[in-house]
Amino acid sequence: MSVLSDQRLTPAQYFALARLREKGRVSQNLLGRMSAMDPATIQGVVKRLGERGFIRRLHDPKDRRRMILELTPAGRSLVDNLQNGMNAVTDQILGPLAPNERDQLRHLLKRIV
Repeated sequence: MSVLSDQRLTPAQYFALARLREKGRVSQNLLGRMSAMDPATIQGVVKRLGERGFIRRLHDPKDRRRMILELTPAGRSLVDNLQNGMNAVTDQILGPLAPNERDQLRHLLKRIV
């Protein structure tokens, strides 16, 4: 939380930004599913990140009802800058585990998320 609070981001906002950085352009609906957020929550997250200039919302040329999201240069820079801090926190949390236990935990978490 300390890494995110410096940038005034919630975990949900960071997760949405990180998913966009990983996947590139995606629909708002898909981003919500990838982030395990219901439609109302992802809509609020996207709105706030858009207002801060981190996400750009585009109409899908194939379906005007559908919104396509992409990171702005500011959003990409923010995620890239936060990644080192987030990696350090992850290493600290997983510190008591052996490398094979870390891999096992990541594998199990991916299965439930």
